[in-house]
Amino acid sequence: MSDQHRDRLFAGADAPGPDFVFDERVARVFADMLDRSVPCYRELIRLIGLIAARCLPPAGRVFDLGCSLGAASASILARVPDPGLRIVAVDKALAMIEGLSQRLPDAVASGRIAPCCADLDAVDIGGADLVLLNLTLQFLPPAHRLGLLRRIRDGLAPAGLLLLVEKVTWPQPEPDALMAGLHADFKRANGYSELEISRKRAALERVLVPDGIDRHEARLREAGFQRIERFFQCLNFVGWLAWC
Repeated sequence: MSDQHRDRLFAGADAPGPDFVFDERVARVFADMLDRSVPCYRELIRLIGLIAARCLPPAGRVFDLGCSLGAASASILARVPDPGLRIVAVDKALAMIEGLSQRLPDAVASGRIAPCCADLDAVDIGGADLVLLNLTLQFLPPAHRLGLLRRIRDGLAPAGLLLLVEKVTWPQPEPDALMAGLHADFKRANGYSELEISRKRAALERVLVPDGIDRHEARLREAGFQRIERFFQCLNFVGWLAWC
């Protein structure tokens, strides 16, 4: 990886602040940031492709909401060769949509993936066979989360599937502190300094607001999902599959 794509955003005097923003600087290093900050991220992305290959019907329709640079969409494209596959990749950060288009030019040109720079509230989710919320819901204001899940439920095809991955908290202080500490250890082991970890944590505090596992599952049921299965967990990151 070239030095310009290595995540050193919070290492120097020009560190972003005070709140985390998905701008051009973040987009340039975002792939490295995720790889070094989210435990088992590469395996999670592989799993998303495998799940899509197993669950999508012919000419399946996918919505990747909060797609960032399109890693999950790329995984699906690699595992689902069906030329009829259509992925609507949505992110409100223009820098992310531009980065996705640069990374997946052939898929964009063929129409298999349609990049869309828009707020999630403005997206018409209809006839979806698979909706991805991969580390996305946590960045929405808590009061907006149930409404989005209800819109997704209403937009799913009869056998459609929601794939949700989130950073989570624990209700008891001891396991919550343990998981948070192990997550910080993971970042240290991947080369982040104490200063970088501290600065990024402060920048994310008001932007990324995690929920507990029980809250996520109760909200999914409240939104109308009848079957909910956990398919992924590594430290304080959990993934669910949910059907209507």
